[in-house]
Amino acid sequence: MSQTTENPSRKISLEKVVLNMGLGRSGEVIEVGKAALHQISGRKPSSRAAKEAHRDWGVRKGEPIGVAVTVRGEDAKALLKRLFEAKGNQVKESSFDNFGNYSFGINEHIDIPGVKYDPKIGILGLGVSVSLSRPGYAIRKRSKHKASVGKNHVIKSEEAKDYLIKEFGVTVV
Repeated sequence: MSQTTENPSRKISLEKVVLNMGLGRSGEVIEVGKAALHQISGRKPSSRAAKEAHRDWGVRKGEPIGVAVTVRGEDAKALLKRLFEAKGNQVKESSFDNFGNYSFGINEHIDIPGVKYDPKIGILGLGVSVSLSRPGYAIRKRSKHKASVGKNHVIKSEEAKDYLIKEFGVTVV
């Protein structure tokens, strides 16, 4: 009787969920975007600055034009379940990359369960990026002796789809 066990170093886990709103201009709209992301995630969002100037759009380099928030741990799992509910628990197959990442957009943030319409905020869209990881992925981020993750240890898109189906009960279309 042979028993096969899964290698614990191959176990996939949810690393982080990043919510991003590109608002295109600075001023009061940045504060509105921050309020919307705080309402969704319960975390304090930060503003994102323009990397280069666009004279035609009236955007200067360094000017805040977007807001983002990163959620990790158990809060990220709970948030991701709510975000998948807003999308009807369906994920697009084309939204996966070959490194364990998945991205999708939500047109109206009030579609997310638990988010109420606020006339001060209005209706905003946002982008969601989901990053998956395995034990040992820290070698690509550490400050000393950075290294790349081996090709057999990288999360393939099929493995990422299987993880989301198993953990969150979504369907891939």
